[in-house]
Amino acid sequence: MSVTPAQNFHAVLFPHRSLSRRGFWVLVAIVGGVMGLAGLRALALGAWPVTIFAALDVALVWGAFKLSYRSGRQFEEVSVTDTEVLVRKVTPSGTVTEHRFNPYWARLSITREEDEGVVRLDLGSHGKTIVVGAFLNPEDRASFADAFSDALARARHAA
Repeated sequence: MSVTPAQNFHAVLFPHRSLSRRGFWVLVAIVGGVMGLAGLRALALGAWPVTIFAALDVALVWGAFKLSYRSGRQFEEVSVTDTEVLVRKVTPSGTVTEHRFNPYWARLSITREEDEGVVRLDLGSHGKTIVVGAFLNPEDRASFADAFSDALARARHAA
């Protein structure tokens, strides 16, 4: 029988996307409609190249948002137990990278700037350092840093 250590902390970090999927399609429809009307007007006036550029504009808006949504598929899973700190990073393509640290030796370094707040979180131990939550906004990064620091402190005192 194997005994798993109690989990002190678990968080899954996702990048924020302010535009929903429905909002994306509404935006593409509006941009497509406006650019379609502009292209038809230009075509009626004999300026047919404008129609090509109008179609390219719609395609570029669509492509830019698709890339943004693709990058939004990445996430980080952070777990702290009495015996281990585990950070799983999953890229938009699905590649998983795991980083394991001893909670007693793991140190969270918080970089703050006066104007922006928390701009970087580094987790390190024995010469190995990783960045955690790079895609978070400064407020979310600060909130996560407080909770994560508390979890690390609890895990150290439990050891």
